[in-house]
Amino acid sequence: MEKFVRLTAKACPLPLPNLNTDQILPARYLKWPRSKGLGTVLFQDLRFDADGKEVADFALNNPAYRGAKVLVAARNFGGGSSREAAVYAVYDHGFRCVVAPSFGDIFAQNSVKNGLLTAVVREAEAAELAAAIEAQPTQDIVVDLEQQTIVFGNRSYSFAIDPVSRNQLLNGWDDVDLTESRRAEIDAFKARDNVRRPWATPGHS
Repeated sequence: MEKFVRLTAKACPLPLPNLNTDQILPARYLKWPRSKGLGTVLFQDLRFDADGKEVADFALNNPAYRGAKVLVAARNFGGGSSREAAVYAVYDHGFRCVVAPSFGDIFAQNSVKNGLLTAVVREAEAAELAAAIEAQPTQDIVVDLEQQTIVFGNRSYSFAIDPVSRNQLLNGWDDVDLTESRRAEIDAFKARDNVRRPWATPGHS
């Protein structure tokens, strides 16, 4: 998994509350393999109308936000069903960070396993940041995971993230890597346990 330490990139404001995983990735695309390009159908039913035409006022269709790597959303982003493919779609579209006041728990858990930072800020700060981006769409945003800060122009915000998730993202660790990082402690426990309970170890009589 790619490390996330500090990102300087364009941002896209999407201040719509309660965007659930079915809106992020409609269910009919769950049969697609990731290799087919789940990022191309991110927010498909919000980005396009029934005739397949782009919805002009949907942020991802605005040329000013094309290529954005940071999505500034509203509360309860990623609620709903526990489809990991929704995270794939966000990541494969190009986003590396979503900023919001709150996230669906399972979405946030799936995000860290796939290298996507979910940065939690206060609701008023998310709204202020989204408005600032709309006013200055060419201005880069800076997300620093080590410092847990977001800087946009002369605005600076602190964000919250679970410490274990932060550690995984900074190191580029998946769950197996996280376990391996404690190998010395595991080996020490096994050695102590072998002394206390030699009969519990296969091969001992």
